[in-house]
Amino acid sequence: MKQHTVIDSPYGPLTLVAEDGVLCGLYMTDQRHRPAQETFGEPRSGAFAEAAEQLDAYFAGRRREFTLPLRLTGTPFQRRVWEQLRAIPYGETRTYGELAHALGNPQASRAVGLANGKNPIGIIVPCHRVIGANGSLTGYGGGLARKRRLLDFEQGAGLF
Repeated sequence: MKQHTVIDSPYGPLTLVAEDGVLCGLYMTDQRHRPAQETFGEPRSGAFAEAAEQLDAYFAGRRREFTLPLRLTGTPFQRRVWEQLRAIPYGETRTYGELAHALGNPQASRAVGLANGKNPIGIIVPCHRVIGANGSLTGYGGGLARKRRLLDFEQGAGLF
């Protein structure tokens, strides 16, 4: 059974989605690849207390890693990419090519980019930490302005 709630953040409202009590989605307003609202299930806020608390601590600069159980639904390749995203340390970035190389397929940077864009749990699975080979910001489902703000925040260049 799916449930959802919307919480405020410095980056706009975030919709949290859980299935059987396990977080399976975190979506921003106007996010590319955001599922239809009716797929999020019933509105409930109590089921998301721990996720909301960890996100609040992250946005306050008191948390660098999330310890929530997650249900990442996707192809085996997508799930491997998303696990690589979770391994990128706070405040650091990786290129699509570096992720492809870490997955054992240096030619797969484009496929890594596509999987990165389909990440269902933004921020917690930090797809914003992936950049282009030349260091440029490229594609982000939540928009490049949000990506820049998240990276600047994590790198200490500015708060929100």
